[in-house]
Amino acid sequence: MILCCGEALIDMLPRKSTAGEDAFAPYAGGAVFNTSIALGRLGAPSGLLTGLSRDLFGEILTEALNESNVKSGHAILSDRPTTLAFVKLVGGQASYAFYDENTAGRMITPDDLPELPDSVEALFFGGISLVVEPCGGTYEALMAREAASHVTMIDPNIRPGFIADEKTYRARIDRMLALADIVKLSDEDLRWLRGEGEVGELARGLLSKTPKKSGPRIICVTEGVKGARGVTAGGEVFVPATRVEVADTVGAGDTFNAGVLAALHKAGALDKSTIADLDDRVLTEALTLGVRAAAVTVSRAGANPPWASEL
Repeated sequence: MILCCGEALIDMLPRKSTAGEDAFAPYAGGAVFNTSIALGRLGAPSGLLTGLSRDLFGEILTEALNESNVKSGHAILSDRPTTLAFVKLVGGQASYAFYDENTAGRMITPDDLPELPDSVEALFFGGISLVVEPCGGTYEALMAREAASHVTMIDPNIRPGFIADEKTYRARIDRMLALADIVKLSDEDLRWLRGEGEVGELARGLLSKTPKKSGPRIICVTEGVKGARGVTAGGEVFVPATRVEVADTVGAGDTFNAGVLAALHKAGALDKSTIADLDDRVLTEALTLGVRAAAVTVSRAGANPPWASEL
C-alpha cells in the first residue's frame, strides 16, 4: 500500500446557481487526499492517514475514498469540524482561502499516530498539513519514524498566503526534504525554496552529494505547460506536457504525484535500493504517467483524477 499522509478537506468551488447568482459547491479535496484518490483510480493500492471529522463533510470525504478504492482505516476520527477551502479561479489558475482553526485534520498529535502494517511499502507527505500545528509536527514525526524503512515522497505544494511563520515552515520543509527519497516540486515551489535560477540546476542542488549522505534521490519538477523534469545523481530526463484544453488546474500536481507513484509501484521500484539508483527508463515511464494523468485532471472542472481505463 502507498499511504498518503496529510490533509483531507472540502473545496468550496465557485459555481452559478440556477438563478444565475455566484455560489460555492462542496467537493472532496485537499492535496494529499487528491493524491490518494488518484492512486486508487489508477489501480495502485492506496490508503490515507489523516484527521477525519464525523461531521457531514467528513461523510462526503469518507464516501469519496470508498468510491475510489482508497483504504481509510488509518484515519484519525474526531468530532471536530472539517477544514474548508474556498477556491477562486482566475484564468483557470486557483487561489485559496482556508478555514482551518481547531479542525479534525489540524488537531492530530503524535500520540494519535498508529503503527503501520507490513503492507505499507511507501509513504507520501505534503500539502497545507505541513504548515500548521499540531498536525505539521505530527506528520514530520511520522516521516522521521518511518523514513529509514520505507520509501518516502514529499510534495510541499507551497501556498505562501497560508504560511504565517515562514522561518519555521522553511526549517520543517528542509528537514523533511532531507528525509525523503523522492521530492516533487512545481517550478514555482522550487524557486520559492531555492531562489532564482535554471530549474535543472536548482533541482540538482537538492540532491545528495554521495550515496551515503541523507537526502533525496529523485527530484521531480513540474513546469506547467512545458512538462515535467526528473533529476537524479546519474542524470536528467524530461517529458513534455500532454496538450489539452484546460478547464482549471485544481488537483493537477496531486494527480501527477499519483501517476509517478503508481508507475513506480507497477515497476516494483518502491524500495530504498532501487530508488537510490533508478533507471532512466523507469523514471521516464513514471513521469509520463504523471503527465498523462494530470492532463486529464486539468481538462475537467475540479480535482477529478482519471481512472486507469481513461488513459
